Amino acid sequence: MNDLSVEFRGVSKHYPHFNLDNIDLELPTGSIMGFIGANGAGKSTTIRILMGLVHQDKGTVNVLGHPMPADQTEAKLDIGFVSEDMRLYGAATLKWHMEFVSSIYPRWDQAYAEKLVRRFDLKPQQKIKGLSHGQRVKAALLLALARRPRLLVLDEPTTGLDPVARKEVLGELMAVLADEDRTILFSSHNTQDVEQISDQITFIDHGRIIDSDDKECFLDHWRRLRLVMPQNTELPHLPGVIDVGGSGRLPVLTTNCFDPAMLSVCQDLGATIQAVDNMTLEEIFVTSVQHRRETLAV
Repeated sequence: MNDLSVEFRGVSKHYPHFNLDNIDLELPTGSIMGFIGANGAGKSTTIRILMGLVHQDKGTVNVLGHPMPADQTEAKLDIGFVSEDMRLYGAATLKWHMEFVSSIYPRWDQAYAEKLVRRFDLKPQQKIKGLSHGQRVKAALLLALARRPRLLVLDEPTTGLDPVARKEVLGELMAVLADEDRTILFSSHNTQDVEQISDQITFIDHGRIIDSDDKECFLDHWRRLRLVMPQNTELPHLPGVIDVGGSGRLPVLTTNCFDPAMLSVCQDLGATIQAVDNMTLEEIFVTSVQHRRETLAV
């Protein structure tokens, strides 16, 4: 049995001013993948292809065992989608939306929906047009979650939320994974949100996947080494060093495959190890993108 909820193989899409190029992507069932990229990197195009809203020019896409876009109708019964620019009916109440969605999706969980109403501090009788931006995002999330989808696709859901609303939304997403068969694809340029809830990370830039791995692997493998070098001593050649900063006798080396043996090599040359710094996911993402762009520019 395939344990992948989402599988892209060699997927490409051409537009006049943008190309999604040869995307390979695997999202294991029961995981939360943070899909990170700057605005215009290709996140939304990838998600539209996943949802069957855009047809790929080449390559294959399988979602919950369904080939896309051919079986998109069946697949979407088990997919919940939330986007920061999703539009609900402004003149209708939240209660109307809940009743409408529950009439379409047989797995609608009314008890869970009512729990989310309380947790998100929403009022079912209030019209959508009277809700704040944060309340609208929470309403859209409620409508998706109460369907009990096997796959939840979130496209920049926390953009524009205040800190309290963001914490509420992220907390509920963590609770969703109490069911090990539920899967989330979380697209964002906010690495702090992604780092908080994800166990898988994928970076995309200029329409290409540049790295994908377990979150802990990223955080374990990346380091910044701050050195003090003796006079007239060259920097050692160390594997995996993708950036050299600092100046003169105070270099700062960034590596994506840290090994403690690197420190011994530096010390054998007379270098003093000032610090070995862990890196945040944001620092890792920015360095990865810059390194790729510099490599392509050579």
